[in-house]
Amino acid sequence: MYIPAHFAMPDARAVHAFLRTHVFAVIAGQLGGRINFAYAPVVFDAGLGTLGGVRFHLARTNPLAEIGDGETITLSVMGPHAYVSPDWYATEGQVPTWNYVAVEGAGRVRRFTAAELKDFLVELAAQEESALAPKTPWTMDRVPPARLDGLLHAIVGFELVFETLEGKAKLSQNRGAANVAGAINGLEKRGDAASLAVGAAMRNVRAGEGT
Repeated sequence: MYIPAHFAMPDARAVHAFLRTHVFAVIAGQLGGRINFAYAPVVFDAGLGTLGGVRFHLARTNPLAEIGDGETITLSVMGPHAYVSPDWYATEGQVPTWNYVAVEGAGRVRRFTAAELKDFLVELAAQEESALAPKTPWTMDRVPPARLDGLLHAIVGFELVFETLEGKAKLSQNRGAANVAGAINGLEKRGDAASLAVGAAMRNVRAGEGT
């Protein structure tokens, strides 16, 4: 990922926190000389290797599910992003831009055993159900065993241990304070969820809180 120094996220804790809250990833791998993409929710685990890693699953019929143990894949996770109008800046003669936060990692994969795949699905459901409190969490035991066996056979699980992991927060760090304030104000007035999220991330950067 191209990362100018002023947009880098050097704090591993901030990158890890991002991966815990932005869990839907683009996964890329090479098969037969061609890049294949897949899309899946992930569970981040800081205890995998030195940089952390993720667990995920794909439909068995997905071409990328054919990737074997020890092969390299790249994962990209996009955070909030929004258009920034030059009309919001205090300085004249500026041009439009796009602010965003993203994290990219790569490493070698390991395919799950059947037992590991089931454990992962329990973990993934628990991760997402926890955000729905006070609703009683859904659990795997509510699926009839025969149906669950069929569903498990239709998917393949993977563990990816990161060998590289980097984050980029392009949030107007290269702009003066007046221009940043104007952009935040414009994003907040626009009012959609993405613009508000980018505005909040920009405020965090100004306050020294990272992303």
